[in-house]
Amino acid sequence: MKIALIKEGKRPADRRVAFTPSQLINIQENFPDLIFKIEPSDVRSFEDEEYQSLGLEVSTDLSDCDLLIGIKEVPVPQLIPNKSYLFFSHTIKKQPFNKLLLEAILEKQIKLIDYEVIKNADGERLVAFGRWAGIVGAYNGLWTYGQKSGLYDIKRAFMCFDRSELDEELSKVQLPPIKIVVTGTGRVGKGVVEVLLTAGVKQVDRQGFLTSYFDGPVFTVLSSSDYNRRKTDGGFDRIEFYQDPSGYESHFLKFAEVSDILMAAAYWDSRAPKLFIPKDIQSEDFNISVIADITCDIHGSVPTTIRASRVADPVYDVDRHTFEELPAFGKQDSISVMAIDNLPSELPRDASEAFGEMLMQHFIPELMKDDSEIIRKATITENGELTDDFLYLTDYVQGD
Repeated sequence: MKIALIKEGKRPADRRVAFTPSQLINIQENFPDLIFKIEPSDVRSFEDEEYQSLGLEVSTDLSDCDLLIGIKEVPVPQLIPNKSYLFFSHTIKKQPFNKLLLEAILEKQIKLIDYEVIKNADGERLVAFGRWAGIVGAYNGLWTYGQKSGLYDIKRAFMCFDRSELDEELSKVQLPPIKIVVTGTGRVGKGVVEVLLTAGVKQVDRQGFLTSYFDGPVFTVLSSSDYNRRKTDGGFDRIEFYQDPSGYESHFLKFAEVSDILMAAAYWDSRAPKLFIPKDIQSEDFNISVIADITCDIHGSVPTTIRASRVADPVYDVDRHTFEELPAFGKQDSISVMAIDNLPSELPRDASEAFGEMLMQHFIPELMKDDSEIIRKATITENGELTDDFLYLTDYVQGD
């Protein structure tokens, strides 16, 4: 099997890649039947020469490749008919902006495998950039607070060569005794915790966070049960909540009253309650002034996320009284929102290496099987049709 690492065509271009040069050599040593070809790219964080120096072929001709691997969505004009692709398609939630992409994939008889649905038997994702989204998102949240308060100035994350340099910048963070609330205990949330601890922020329990004064900066991490409650009796049942959260309401405001920064890192179901509603931020009791929405669900769990921001322009403000967008740090009492939707791309070499390790562990061995259930269940389209697990997308691709 010949596999191509394709250049990223979506704009702005993502600098991540599925495998580093040394990882490809490792794979070829362990799986001699796999041959790799690298499509030239002038934006990839690992340069073409780094692959060539290890004897890997760099070529624009991908006609002889069986599987083409990228990171973000492949632009429709760049899709090669009758090939197999692996990338984040962002179609499984019927995202309107990628409807034409899925239509083209079906029309071109492309087999599409999506990273997002590569899961184990328990339904847990096996390959993801979540931890690195948390790391960069938390760093950006601290950068935003520094810019807003004027207390310190650190480099932007994308200006750091790697995680080591980013950690060096974190040593410059000088926070007053503020409180940071983090939602989410998964991969993303764990990445946030890594950064906050590195920055010298102390983790405390929820009760102490709500009721105690601290002489230094602190943070607490909330799971869904900490800020959602059943409408009827105030209780919480984890299985019930994740099966159907529509019977629950948020009681997050008690945390908003004592927090200065919110770092949102929790998966959100559109049926679930939002953390707060727009009118809540008008209250003098709503103390949060900086929000790092790492989840970046537009008009989702964090209502102030009215659009995604970009690496080049990472922050916008929201007026507390009119809910209108303002320039970053444009008003003293406005809320500053960091909502970049491709955070791991700011540390592309580290994020790529970690992602490649997951693929080496969970995907490559499956690729060598005659019939891999994991890959079969992660395949959205094949032979011009949606596969059984994704037939629910039929109205999405056929609708006007």
